[in-house]
Amino acid sequence: MKALVFEGPGQTSWRDVPDPGIKDAADAVVRVDAVTICGTDLHIIKGDVPEVTPGRILGHEAVGEVMEVGSDVRSVRPGDRVLVSCIASCGRCRFCRENRYGQCQGGGGWVLGHLIDGTQAEYVRVPFADLSVHPLPSKVDSHDAVLLADIFPTAYEVGVLNGQVRPGDTVVVVGAGPIGLATIATAQLYTPGRIIAVDLAESRLTAARAIGADATVNAAEGPEKLVEDLTEGLGADVVIEAVGVPEAFEMCTRMVRPGGRVANAGVHGKPAALHLEDLWIKDVTITTGLVDTYSTPLLLRMMAAGRLPTSSLVTHRFELEQMEEAYDVFSRAADTGALKVVLGGPQHTTVVRA
Repeated sequence: MKALVFEGPGQTSWRDVPDPGIKDAADAVVRVDAVTICGTDLHIIKGDVPEVTPGRILGHEAVGEVMEVGSDVRSVRPGDRVLVSCIASCGRCRFCRENRYGQCQGGGGWVLGHLIDGTQAEYVRVPFADLSVHPLPSKVDSHDAVLLADIFPTAYEVGVLNGQVRPGDTVVVVGAGPIGLATIATAQLYTPGRIIAVDLAESRLTAARAIGADATVNAAEGPEKLVEDLTEGLGADVVIEAVGVPEAFEMCTRMVRPGGRVANAGVHGKPAALHLEDLWIKDVTITTGLVDTYSTPLLLRMMAAGRLPTSSLVTHRFELEQMEEAYDVFSRAADTGALKVVLGGPQHTTVVRA
């Protein structure tokens, strides 16, 4: 099959690799029908995630058809259309029993495209299939559903729920990329008083307004002053970091009110300063987190009911073999206006293993 392979920092290739097969009785092999690219993939290519070694197939989000299952799999069977979650769960360890699947100690967690081969390929082996894939209702479009593999549960769990968004809150979302936009969409479920989006790209601020932000401000034009003015000098109740750079995190800590909450959802590759000399007296809560995806079934029900604005986030569509072109467009989002790119279409239907 063809797959996008990480060859080392700054290098990838779309090339032939062996088809995956069942390695464990809990595995499923899924033919990839829709896949997308995550900002985390860009961090990997930059060399920010050293656990990803050369030769690894990238990607951790997909929708596809189950082709083969191991003898222990009970929840899906060949022919089922499924969502492949970015997080795998063994279901047995302490953390999985607490619904903290991202911290799985039994071989799960974020493994696809990280510690094992991922989804940016024609086929993918998914471990712990009973808990790591989700059957899709026929009414849910594959190109919409793939956004529930990562960005919507990440935004909802790590941003909105960790940030404890409440009715009437002033919520600031720093970063209006896919995670930030999904955060704005899901924060509205809790009727905050206002949502303010911060970004450097005007195209993304336009998208933020379209999806529900009440105010937007360019990150280079004094967002801290705007937040101060809108909150009578107090600061925001909740500030959510959705970029993954030190400057963004430090800006968040300056915009939060005493007793407020900063939820970090961005993937950081460099240290950020934590100014405890200013924060210690303000009773500020700072949370971090890797998504657990425990909310995926809920989000799927909401999508099927038409309650999630997923289609508006997909700005570019490609065929699977256009993977390198899609990466180029996604990596130059400031120039291309890309939010989420989706690739689709199976390339062959006969699995041939090396």
